[in-house]
Amino acid sequence: MAMSGNNNILSAKLVAISGGIGSGKSVVSHVLSVLGYHVYDTDSRAKQLMDTSEVIKRQLVEQFGRNVVVNGDIDRKYLSGLVFNQQEALEKLNAIVHGHVRTDIVEWRNRSDRNILFVETAILYQSGLDRMVDEVWEVVAPRRVRVERIMSRNGYTEQEAESRVVAQESYVPLQYHANIRTIINDGVLPVLPQIEGLLG
Repeated sequence: MAMSGNNNILSAKLVAISGGIGSGKSVVSHVLSVLGYHVYDTDSRAKQLMDTSEVIKRQLVEQFGRNVVVNGDIDRKYLSGLVFNQQEALEKLNAIVHGHVRTDIVEWRNRSDRNILFVETAILYQSGLDRMVDEVWEVVAPRRVRVERIMSRNGYTEQEAESRVVAQESYVPLQYHANIRTIINDGVLPVLPQIEGLLG
């Protein structure tokens, strides 16, 4: 593990909890939290950073125009319209937000006195987090189970849920992380023993 330049202590081991939509990453994160481990939720934290960071707002205005921020708040509906089905615009948005998330994770890691920390992310490779973590816990479940979970959780039709799975699976990284462990969350095999086994 690397030395931190800020506090001259060993940095915590960083483990990503990843997996496709509906795989059950949040279940694994919840179990770890109950066990007393610290878990960074990239999705909710990214939203918090967008709401509070004046730097992010300024960068979004510079990239997408002044209408993206109204009375100091990001107009998410307007922003979503700009990037919907526009791959180049979406990549520019992600580059801004993911950059700040990565910086926030580094600061969070450096502040911690733990020897292991977890980061939950649905877009491990797209966000560049794969280059930051020491290990990946890939949460998997049968496609049918995932579709049913998405339908139940989001109120989607089967077709809508299926399209979300297909869209996410269309991205294939050039290189996978070198240290991947698998957790099966199919609703049948207990998750806790698998987590305990990985924790050692």
